[in-house]
Amino acid sequence: MLAPDRNNDSREGAAGKTAIEEVHAEIRKGILTGLLEPESRLRVEALRKEYGVGSSTVREALSRLLIENLVTTEGQRGFHVAPVSLADFRQIAELRMLLEAQAVTDSIRDGDDDWEARVVGAHHRLAKIETEMPGKERSSVDEWERRNRDFHDALVSACGNRWLLNFRDILYNHSVRYLRISVTERTIPRDVRSEHQAIFNAVIDRDVELAEKLTRDHIWRTVPEIEARLAPIAAAE
Repeated sequence: MLAPDRNNDSREGAAGKTAIEEVHAEIRKGILTGLLEPESRLRVEALRKEYGVGSSTVREALSRLLIENLVTTEGQRGFHVAPVSLADFRQIAELRMLLEAQAVTDSIRDGDDDWEARVVGAHHRLAKIETEMPGKERSSVDEWERRNRDFHDALVSACGNRWLLNFRDILYNHSVRYLRISVTERTIPRDVRSEHQAIFNAVIDRDVELAEKLTRDHIWRTVPEIEARLAPIAAAE
């Protein structure tokens, strides 16, 4: 919870910006982790009281989430958590494949020694937890998700196209949201250790064609898994 400021909508400068960013981050986290269920109502008054901020702070935070397509609004119905669907996830995966593969290609082409060191370090941390996780999945999966993201972020970190990376980041977040909503058992999906190792090897070898293919395959393998997990949810609607 933020520091109390229940009736003050006049925050300005750094303090006001921080309050908006904190509320945005908290609501965003709730949506991405599935704690805030798809299509659930986001009531400004309730959120204002929960976070101890003014109504304008909450509305600004929700407006930022609208831009990220994590929140929807229609007429006078207020704000809602974005819905989920099988078709939506497939579209996310299809576009993410294109952007991620291009970003990896650009990074292999332009990456220097510092980029390569980031990839090596991130891969080492990810490989370590993936090797140690069997039998401890439930207690380790949150840390695995962080290291998994760090690895994929490192792979694309030498891409100079800021627009591409921005949209890629949005799609990555939506993919994580679907994974957290649909997973009932807190485990790593399939044998991602071997997939990550193969991608790492191709990237370090500067094999653009293979790295691009492996990246696309890695993302697409998630589609049938998520679709199978979401099917019961979709059927119940």
